[in-house]
Amino acid sequence: MQSINRFLYGPTPEEKVRAWQSKLRSESRTLDREMRQLDASSKKARTTVKQLATKGDVKSARILAREVVRCRKQIDQLSVSKARLGSIGSQLQQQLAMAKVTGSLQKSTEIMKLSNSLIRLPQINETMRNLSMEMMKAGIMEEMMEDTLEVEDDEELEEEADAEVDKVLFELTDGKLGQAGKVGTELPSLDDKLEDQETERTMEEYRAQLNGLLSG
Repeated sequence: MQSINRFLYGPTPEEKVRAWQSKLRSESRTLDREMRQLDASSKKARTTVKQLATKGDVKSARILAREVVRCRKQIDQLSVSKARLGSIGSQLQQQLAMAKVTGSLQKSTEIMKLSNSLIRLPQINETMRNLSMEMMKAGIMEEMMEDTLEVEDDEELEEEADAEVDKVLFELTDGKLGQAGKVGTELPSLDDKLEDQETERTMEEYRAQLNGLLSG
């Protein structure tokens, strides 16, 4: 009888909610993996920043420190998004409790707001868009809002990034940024040049790795 009802009327409200919660948990694990990757890459880059700063190559240190700052902001964003996924899951659990009484799922502006904010996240955009469509059909959401990410003024971004980079460098050099910035007057030796080339290659590898994760 249950199979016949499912064939005629589709999944029950409980089955729909359980399926959605499973998808949310899966996406949460995806964000966890990405945060771990970003954290590991950031730690490696931070070590290189400290080495560059302490040897006096503040220019290179500042370039790589900027990537560390971007990485930290991305981790914060992913952490907030994971919390939002959890909030949707909790809201759906409440929907499930009400459905057992009323027999149907109810509209939820909170779920709509949380879902719309998560649709803008590239890592889970497709899943959240499909999930939102399913919840619209089930009557939980009325519509999806095509919000776009706010674009900050380039100058403001530069100022914020510079301030954050200074904090990172200050932290990584134990407050000795000024000493690290002093440039000697001696001409670089061949060994110094080779070391600088190796440092540049290492820095580019970290930048490429971080950029790959940040754009993912």
